[in-house]
Amino acid sequence: MEQERLETPEGTLFYVLTRKRVRNLNLRVRADASVAVSAPSRMPKREIETFLREKARWIQKTQDKMRQKPEELPCRYTDEQCLALFTAVSDRVYPLFADLLPQKPQIAVREMKSRWGSCHLKKRKITLNKRLAEKPSAALEYVVLHEYVHFLHPNHGGGFHAEMARLMPDYKERRKLLR
Repeated sequence: MEQERLETPEGTLFYVLTRKRVRNLNLRVRADASVAVSAPSRMPKREIETFLREKARWIQKTQDKMRQKPEELPCRYTDEQCLALFTAVSDRVYPLFADLLPQKPQIAVREMKSRWGSCHLKKRKITLNKRLAEKPSAALEYVVLHEYVHFLHPNHGGGFHAEMARLMPDYKERRKLLR
């Protein structure tokens, strides 16, 4: 992968183009403000460049935003401390699901860039973002319950939200604590 260069109305744009088996042209401005484009293998380069020229203003604004973000400090808690905290919250939530889940799901800790947690239904495993340890306990409880509810409703449809509201009536306010 080499860096491409394109003149746009907003100035020179540098980007990395990856051709793959995808249907659509995908554009990402990464955390370091670099631009990544993935395109279908057979898409003509001029079509990609036209798209990028149309999006040049948005790309520039997004890059400026990324450059202004302060660098994130590492999490001040160890994986072991996070796991102990997350397991304690999971132990409090599990009784609500004991009839559905004959054994507690395994809790794992990971640094995640764009999620607070994930639920692996088949493995009966919940992975939580290490950064949750730095959030208020109400936010942590919300995320743990959210992942447990995915054992009942794998998507975020109406049933999922109804169950969240039943089990945690203030879940929308708690979710706001994650921002």
